[in-house]
Amino acid sequence: MPGPMSLIIIAIIALLVFGPKKLPEIGKAFGSSLREFKNATKGLVEDDQVKDKKAEVLQVEVKKEEVK
Repeated sequence: MPGPMSLIIIAIIALLVFGPKKLPEIGKAFGSSLREFKNATKGLVEDDQVKDKKAEVLQVEVKKEEVK
């Protein structure tokens, strides 16, 4: 994991490359993208959990029919 000194150097380089006006816009866009990615992956995980529960219910129903 990068130490505090390397993070400071990265911040200074970003400031020099993009300038003080563009840097907040880039940070906002990055934050929005990260939030959207997080929401999308959360939805995928929830979908998988729903599929797993449906599969479990089907297995139980099949076992009940076999017992009859």
